[in-house]
Amino acid sequence: MITNIVIALIIMLTVGLVVSVRVVNQVERGVVFRFGKAQREIRPPGLTFLIPVVDRMKKVNIQIVTMPVPTQEGITRDNVSVEVDAVAYFRVEEPMRAAIAVQNYLFAIEQVAQTSLRSIIGKSDLDDLLSNREELNKGLALMIDSPALGWGIHIDRVEIKDVHLPEGMKRSIARQAEAERERRARVITADGEFQAAQRLADASAIMNQAPGALQLRLLQTMVEVAAEKTSTLVMPVPVELLRFFERSANSAPVAQDTEQPTGSSEGEPERQPAVTSSATPELGPSGRSFERAAAESATENGASRTP
Repeated sequence: MITNIVIALIIMLTVGLVVSVRVVNQVERGVVFRFGKAQREIRPPGLTFLIPVVDRMKKVNIQIVTMPVPTQEGITRDNVSVEVDAVAYFRVEEPMRAAIAVQNYLFAIEQVAQTSLRSIIGKSDLDDLLSNREELNKGLALMIDSPALGWGIHIDRVEIKDVHLPEGMKRSIARQAEAERERRARVITADGEFQAAQRLADASAIMNQAPGALQLRLLQTMVEVAAEKTSTLVMPVPVELLRFFERSANSAPVAQDTEQPTGSSEGEPERQPAVTSSATPELGPSGRSFERAAAESATENGASRTP
């Protein structure tokens, strides 16, 4: 019994010295180096057996790595000093190349991203950095992906996070935006005035063809003003109405000249109606002159005062 136990222990020690067991996680791939030479077979997740002292395995993570690119200061093509930061997303597609072609692929990608970001800043205008980031992101991803392909790394996407501007440039952009808004407001106001003038011209042409439309419009205006409950209503009088009154006044004296008196007293001579050249009819009393009426009134008053 004791002999069997000793033999089993010897066998286990021998197997342990001959074969080494390692575990590869699901998110990793194993690259085995045997006597310093990389083996073609990539070890999948699970248990993997290595020969002690002979084999050495390097694990490579194949998850997507999110790498923030530090803030880079540069001068744009239109000579504006800006600070730009970004973020890069990449993953390892070929573990063999990532383990052999580059010493530290994380550090290498970070340096390439920084230099590419500086290059993009120098080739772009400020307006592109602020409003056309989609195209800049595509160009930045292409610049980083070119050397990364040789390292077995694929760049999923690169995005510019923020653009830091100097305070003076921020004020200038604010003034520019305010001037642009003011220009649009003036253009819209002028366009509205132009359209209103066109409508008024069309309305005046219609009223010229139909004069009654002007009177209807005047009455409508009066109704609208009366609805405001104002104490004073100023009503404009049309020129045509004044001309009608003038024609009526001129025709009244002509009608009086054509009339003949029916009778008169025997002692008094026949009086002829006075014809005046004024356009308005005479306002004095008919039959007697104003002076004679005043004299008779004075005589009667004197007689009544005497005892």
